[in-house]
Amino acid sequence: MKLTDTILIHRQPRTLVFGIGCSRQCATDYAQSGRRRALVVTAPQTLSLAEALTAGLQAAGVDATIWAGVDREPTVELFEDALAFARKQQCDGVLGLGGGSALDVAKLVAALADSNQTVSDVWGTGKVEGRSLYLACLPTTAGTGSEVSPISVLFDEAEQLKKGVVSPHLVADAAYVDPALTFSVPPSVTAATGMDALTHCIEAFANVNAHPMTDIFALEGIRLISANLRMVVVNGQDAAGRSALALGSLYGGLCLGSANTGAVHALAYPLGGKYHVAHGVANAVLLPHVLRFNLPAAPERYADVATALGVPPGKDAAETALKGVELLAELSRACGIPQRLSELGVPFSDVESMAQAAMTVTRLLKNNLRPLTEADAANIYYEAFV
Repeated sequence: MKLTDTILIHRQPRTLVFGIGCSRQCATDYAQSGRRRALVVTAPQTLSLAEALTAGLQAAGVDATIWAGVDREPTVELFEDALAFARKQQCDGVLGLGGGSALDVAKLVAALADSNQTVSDVWGTGKVEGRSLYLACLPTTAGTGSEVSPISVLFDEAEQLKKGVVSPHLVADAAYVDPALTFSVPPSVTAATGMDALTHCIEAFANVNAHPMTDIFALEGIRLISANLRMVVVNGQDAAGRSALALGSLYGGLCLGSANTGAVHALAYPLGGKYHVAHGVANAVLLPHVLRFNLPAAPERYADVATALGVPPGKDAAETALKGVELLAELSRACGIPQRLSELGVPFSDVESMAQAAMTVTRLLKNNLRPLTEADAANIYYEAFV
């Protein structure tokens, strides 16, 4: 790629804080900004962490309230409940604390709480008119990168499909990436979120929008996550490993605004929407199959991915790339993630309808290095059953 051929737009939080214990700084920063009414959006599983955060806010003179209603992957209905609660509180800022679901809800609440727009008005890219509320994000998983991305995803019950909102107004004012917040994440969730983050990095690197600046983030994210994921699944208290995963996930998130993801995520959406397969698990199952499909379009690019994964060079780029795909499947399997769609309760008879649904996710499919037809999507799903 020639730098003269591309204009890169890269957005990230104005304040980006990383390190064990850094989440404590959030309360101090919020109070020093002059704001006095905060809403913490979180999940039941992370309520104790949210309570610690609100205690810090209150000690700093901030009136803080918790909404812990993100008890599943967020739907439009769940988001509307959070939005109604936020409007009653008349807060001047929203703090999202949790996994990607809690952060996605918090970002949209901050954007729409003082707006006449509805969520149906803002599906797609560039439709959010603005945001007046302060927004900070504190991730408790190393997976989505939502704390630094301009993207929120909800499940639209009416259409039985996940939909995304992409806007610079969804980029947080501040993000506090504290690996200590991830220490209690169970092994299965560590594995799924880690594979999600790894998929972000791979799809951002092998992407029609790839750029040398985001390549740096993507390749280092691949190295960090692939080298540490298996170890952290076994020992979740490993501070160095947790820090490496958190940083790798952050790097993947920094790629999402400009490069974003591709066919793996597009094909994963119907699995999460209709069958409630965890997003990271869906990505992990589909990743090797999509990469095998994409490989002929850019063998050198995928060879670079394989090298970052730690694969020794083969006789040519295609062989090296294929070894990388095999290593990814081995890593996923070693982390205890199911390897077939049949293990996830997905009916074989639904492949054609899933392929149709996946083809509607055009904002991601257009980024894929190899054009994908509905028949191609169906074949990838079929292969994922074998």
